[in-house]
Amino acid sequence: MLFPAVVTALDTAENLPRFTLGTVFTGWSLQPVAFILTAWVAGLYIWGVVTLHRRGDRWPVGRTIAFVPVGMGFFYFATASGLGTYDDTLISVHMVQHMILSMLVPMALALGAPVTLALRTLPAPPRRWLLAVLHSRVAKVLTFPPLTLLLYIVSPWALYFSGWYPATLDSTYLHEMMHIHLVLVGCLFFWPIVGVDPIPGKVGYPFRMLLVVLTLPFHAFLGVTIMSEEDVIGGDHYRALHDGPMGSWLPAPLDDQHLAGGILWGSGDLVALILFGVLFTQWVRQSMQEAKREDRRLDLLEAREQRAAQERAASAPGADGDR
Repeated sequence: MLFPAVVTALDTAENLPRFTLGTVFTGWSLQPVAFILTAWVAGLYIWGVVTLHRRGDRWPVGRTIAFVPVGMGFFYFATASGLGTYDDTLISVHMVQHMILSMLVPMALALGAPVTLALRTLPAPPRRWLLAVLHSRVAKVLTFPPLTLLLYIVSPWALYFSGWYPATLDSTYLHEMMHIHLVLVGCLFFWPIVGVDPIPGKVGYPFRMLLVVLTLPFHAFLGVTIMSEEDVIGGDHYRALHDGPMGSWLPAPLDDQHLAGGILWGSGDLVALILFGVLFTQWVRQSMQEAKREDRRLDLLEAREQRAAQERAASAPGADGDR
């Protein structure tokens, strides 16, 4: 069954058609916050790239692809497609959205290097302000790896095992803020790990790998905990939906919650594998660049020594007079 191109908030709350894989791509809903954020952020990034090209500078195409179609594209897809339309109807759909917003989107945004782009395109006064922010104590604290790891681990536990998640189901404002919160916390964690921007909090690649490894058991444990819960998270909301017009096709709330826990567990490991691949690639590239720099340094040193030896030979007593 095809879904209307755009649905209203009232439709999503009262009577949606059966959820299928197809409705992920056809069940778009009007999400003003997501649309405005996507348009502004992606537009500013594209403006920066165009500015660089107009003055003859180059900007890697891969960074643009990572930031605009992957990062901001998936942000809009997760919040305005069928995932956004059904994210307060099925907790399993919300969990897919959660993993996209907290892992895939931040990782792609970090790979897009927007801070570097801003430093290369902004006028002098805003560039100085940005540099002041990057070197501030607040930035150093917010990018401190143990703190970002703690925030990234604690955040989903606080979301699902407090009154926060049920509150987002009853408030459009809190619901939108939850989406932004997931992205921001993910950015704080991923930016120092995979980002190429000159920000504080950068550590060596072995420690970055360790940080990723440390997240795996917490994601798995959270997923297993949600799967084993006998109380439905946000139970009043989902039971009310199940008792309404959509009850004919909605799964039992507890069954859907068990599926959501499995999605959290499995997708967390999958994204971690992708992250390991990105880190390994970056590590190899950095090692190759360092090797090239070392080769150039040794070549330069050897050339200097040869010139010095020639000059000593030329200036030696009797070098020309004895001939």
